[in-house]
Amino acid sequence: MGKNLKIALGSDHGGLELKNQLLGYLQSRGFFVQDCGTHSKDAVDYPRIAYTVARLVASGTCDRGIMVDGAGIGSAMSANKVRGVRAAACYSVALAKNSREHNDANVLTLGSGQTNFETATQIVETFLAGACVEERHRKRVQLINAIENGPIETGAHQATLLATVGEPRVSASQSDRERIAKRVQELLASQGNPPIAATVSRPGFSPAQIAQLIDHTILRPDTTRADIEQLCREARQAKFYSVCVNPTWVSLARQLLEGSNVKVCCVVGFPLGAQPPETKAMEARAAIRQGAKEIDMVINVGALKSGDDEMVLRDIRGVVEACRDGSAKCKVIHETSLLTNEEKARACELSVKAHADFVKTSTGFSSGGATVEDVSLMSRIVRDKGLGVKASGGVRSLAELLKMVAAGATRIGTSSGLKILKEASGEVVSSAGAKY
Repeated sequence: MGKNLKIALGSDHGGLELKNQLLGYLQSRGFFVQDCGTHSKDAVDYPRIAYTVARLVASGTCDRGIMVDGAGIGSAMSANKVRGVRAAACYSVALAKNSREHNDANVLTLGSGQTNFETATQIVETFLAGACVEERHRKRVQLINAIENGPIETGAHQATLLATVGEPRVSASQSDRERIAKRVQELLASQGNPPIAATVSRPGFSPAQIAQLIDHTILRPDTTRADIEQLCREARQAKFYSVCVNPTWVSLARQLLEGSNVKVCCVVGFPLGAQPPETKAMEARAAIRQGAKEIDMVINVGALKSGDDEMVLRDIRGVVEACRDGSAKCKVIHETSLLTNEEKARACELSVKAHADFVKTSTGFSSGGATVEDVSLMSRIVRDKGLGVKASGGVRSLAELLKMVAAGATRIGTSSGLKILKEASGEVVSSAGAKY
């Protein structure tokens, strides 16, 4: 059992005594323990404490969580509402062993009314030592995770039963953009890559929906206030999903877009990604305070290529946690033109582990931009984990946008949004496109 594990530990008033006993026990064994409360016998609502424990685990701040209430059931229900958490209520060593080996549980809940301290320590020891290593179990854990983004594929009998109940309520992760992406893929596949005008004129994929795929972008170093004002006017008129700007322009963009549905996206660690993790996290928090609702961060490419996955993970986690605290989304720029396929896959896996919201191909300032092959590779790795894929760098026409979406992109970063919308409306436009 690795003593380097960070444990988030919490309880309600009914579980306070057992929690405090476990705190002393875990610390005596050399674990780092984050005590999430409660700290007195005064009555508290256990969902608030369980949520805190779960968030610390989901963000990667802590590796495992332990929550104690009277029965352990309510805390498990609460924790499991947090994306990325698999909480298990365990009353025996056998259940704890199963929860780790079969289900890769990352939060343990205990019932102080069901479990004494001696049994609880045995359960905790087993929970912290266990690992989900067998492939058949790992595949099932992937299915568990996929339910958050549902619906998932079922057998014929189950599908027949579910056919009568209609579609489940759409979650935040099942956005219009993802459904549009699926629609484009179906159209391109069924029509044998039809002419663009024929594709976009079909019901369900209008120019307005294309606009909602686009982060309208200006990141040039010589950008002026007048450029930002024009960018925001265009975004308001076209109803793009967001504008993507450098940190110095976030506050102005927020003011200019006030009253519209257009979000402000800010780049962090841009364009090299070579800043320390703490600097990127601070930059992200400052941008969010000024009005950014999405953060596009550049990973430490050199650390990734050096095989320092721990550094890269810490780099991403710091920004993800800043985004979670500020109710913003985090996109992770991999700069794929500098990476091998193995490095691209590792970057995707680390982004998943850090609980980012998107992976993104490029800054637009390196040796290459988005490619269909890279988008397809990234999508295959992250789509079942609930992450989106942003294709950026060199997407300057409707044809290029459709190819990226067909490959799995759910967002497009481009400075050519107006040109793309004109093409979607059937206008003939110049082939020249803007650059970041």
